[in-house]
Amino acid sequence: MLKKIIAGIILALIVVGLAPSCKINYSFTGANLSPDVKTFTVYYFPNRARLVNPTLAQNFTEKLREKLQRQTSLHELSEGGDIEFEGQITGYEFRPMAVQKDDLSSQTRLTISLKLKYTNNKVPDDNFEQNFTAYEDFDSNQPISSVEDDLTEQIIDKLTEDIFNATIANW
Repeated sequence: MLKKIIAGIILALIVVGLAPSCKINYSFTGANLSPDVKTFTVYYFPNRARLVNPTLAQNFTEKLREKLQRQTSLHELSEGGDIEFEGQITGYEFRPMAVQKDDLSSQTRLTISLKLKYTNNKVPDDNFEQNFTAYEDFDSNQPISSVEDDLTEQIIDKLTEDIFNATIANW
């Protein structure tokens, strides 16, 4: 009986002794970054698409900044952050999707594409360049001018989520 008690105490001491050496990082935002990363920079994403929405570049850049501020504890720098986001909007287009009788379209798709260069100055192995694309469909009977702003906002939300997942969350 005494041997069991001593064995139990030794086991408890071993577990307690090893506990501080184990480190588990929890994040309720989905962020999965090196502890060395403390700052970020989002450079302006110019619109290089053939069809230009005059507010798209500014809206996208601001939404990406806001997402990083809201969902990470990183501090924003105007340049030279530990992680950097830069790129350009490469596509903004409307296309008919569902064709009915008489060759009329019942659905139209707005697609936005961009090229991202992600630089992690603390963990260079994480650096990459990638194209991102997102879209929304709408009823072709609706005038583009009445749905464009809402659709653009929804697509920007999708793009920023995809970028966040590919960079910060490492998905």
